Amino acid sequence: MGPTFDFGNFVNAVIDEKSFDKHTSYLDIARDTGEIIVGGTSDKSNGWYVHPTVVRGHDPHHVLMSEEIFGPVATIYVYEDEAYSETLKLVDETSEYALTGAILATDRYAVTEATDALQNAAGNFYINDKPTGAVVGQQPFGGARASGTNDKAGSAQNLLRWVSPRLIKETFVTPTDYRYPFLG
Repeated sequence: MGPTFDFGNFVNAVIDEKSFDKHTSYLDIARDTGEIIVGGTSDKSNGWYVHPTVVRGHDPHHVLMSEEIFGPVATIYVYEDEAYSETLKLVDETSEYALTGAILATDRYAVTEATDALQNAAGNFYINDKPTGAVVGQQPFGGARASGTNDKAGSAQNLLRWVSPRLIKETFVTPTDYRYPFLG
């Protein structure tokens, strides 16, 4: 962790004190109701640093599992293998947000089931890749539900959001009758 001008740093400070306070409140929630596996600390003595944190959640409906945090706080939920389909349903129904999701699996049946079950749970869905780092202009990016309109900044779908499409038809041979020829 460190300042952005040092490219050797993998993580930098959050944008401002308001963001710092928001993220540290999530750390407080994690300490009270979750199990912090790594991280869980912050420091604002020289910048607003929230250390990368992984929390194990025990309730899939917990605030740490259902809100878009946009910070270095990731919450995991461990499920039984037999509950895979039910867990996909939980993922699809737990949050009002649907920005990004990912599945890491070698079983193609598991990948296909997740891709189908989570079709509305993420505007961007990654298979066997990290769910971060989309570059606008190189990879279309956008969310659904409360995460946005799903029109993908950086893609042709987004263009329709900023224009008012209309159709113009010009006929060079003016009709002489209201009936179509097939009505004969």
